[in-house]
Amino acid sequence: MKSNRRDFLRITGLTGLGLAGSSLLKAIGTEPAPFSTPGSQIFNMSGYAAPRLDTVRIGFIGLGNRGPGHVSSMSLLEGVEIKALCDVVPEEVEKTRKRIESTGFKPVLYSGDPEGWKRMCERDDIDLVYICTPWNMHAEMAVFAMEHGKHVAIEVPAAVTMDECWQLVETSEKTRKHCMMMENCCYDFFELLTLNMARQGFFGDIIHGEGAYIHNLLGSNFNKTGYWEMWRLEENSTRRGNLYPTHGLGPVCQIMDINRGDKMNFLVSVMSADFMMNNTAKGLAEKDTFYKKYVDRKYRGNMTTTTVLTEKGRTIMIQHDVTSPNVYSRIHKVSGTKAAALKYPLPAKISIGDEWVKDEDMKALEEKFAPPIVKKVGELAKKVGGHGGMDFLENWRLIDCLRNGLPLDQDVYDAALWSAIAPLSEWSVESRSYPVPVPDFTRGAWKTNAPVDITLEKGGTTKVIR
Repeated sequence: MKSNRRDFLRITGLTGLGLAGSSLLKAIGTEPAPFSTPGSQIFNMSGYAAPRLDTVRIGFIGLGNRGPGHVSSMSLLEGVEIKALCDVVPEEVEKTRKRIESTGFKPVLYSGDPEGWKRMCERDDIDLVYICTPWNMHAEMAVFAMEHGKHVAIEVPAAVTMDECWQLVETSEKTRKHCMMMENCCYDFFELLTLNMARQGFFGDIIHGEGAYIHNLLGSNFNKTGYWEMWRLEENSTRRGNLYPTHGLGPVCQIMDINRGDKMNFLVSVMSADFMMNNTAKGLAEKDTFYKKYVDRKYRGNMTTTTVLTEKGRTIMIQHDVTSPNVYSRIHKVSGTKAAALKYPLPAKISIGDEWVKDEDMKALEEKFAPPIVKKVGELAKKVGGHGGMDFLENWRLIDCLRNGLPLDQDVYDAALWSAIAPLSEWSVESRSYPVPVPDFTRGAWKTNAPVDITLEKGGTTKVIR
């Protein structure tokens, strides 16, 4: 659905900016993206506890990069049945089926059919649809699944346009089905530690946070077998902004209680020129005609830096660079009135005053503030693996919440907001870094929504049985 200029101004919050709003519209066009028109909140999904499920019956869509690991992880858990596997590539479906052959699960296979995922979602013996497809498919599949009575877990990002973000929110509210973006970095060990420390006042008032995704994927993006039909290269060669913000952003938002006591007001994004991607395409095209179609595209710049201001006056910095020769980093910086934390480079550090705490003191802090989820299943998660164990932790927590009828740690408002940074940053970049208002997907409920419960006082009962 296309919206008009008035809808765009109202939805993004530009109505109060007068000439500034008009200047932004001139820079990015009167219809920068398709919009739905959100009304008042249908039902508040923050803190919502769906009816408990003794057994969570799961169907997976997308078995290329991330999907098989999640299938294996889920197959270990009590109260889980893997009912269906779906991918357009038959070989991927068969490989994943063999991974869990010893578990006794006999999932129905959907392969080779681009519409097979719809038939899977229409089944009446599935409770949760787990989506691990290319980014531009996530929202459509999630909406369809929720409309057919399924809870949804989506790999990051949950959506790539603002219209898709609103569709996820409105569909989740309408159907009362969970829509959780599986931001695994919220379950990494240091991020969980700093969240627990923040909850107990260790950092004082939180002033500033930083997150990033700095990961050299240049070779993978141009690899013919790296991503199905070169989808990630297509994203990076047709869009310009902070396209993958959620890994660093998610943990910071949970620490700041964004959507649950604070909200984002506006952002500004600055993007470097492209010093790498177009040159890489040209070099490859000289040797292989396959790459000629990728020459002289409008590639996104190497580094994008986005700054957000929240309602309470906090700031968040988010960076994205997947094409420069950097050492991997998600940053994760927490700065408060009493102390600070910084991860990357490793090992992670805590500072009190203007000095890093000593190693022995760091160990004492880790023991004192160890989060309940880490105490319960942390060592097991490290053994199971999946990005050091955080993949297992997020899957265990999701299933435990569903089986105990508990609210999820990340709701649809988080999925929409964290994903929305990408299109919002695109608009800011294209308008010479003009400030862009951030919509409130909670429609005011952020003022009273409760923070995420990390105590494990309820639940924590799901066992690993394999």
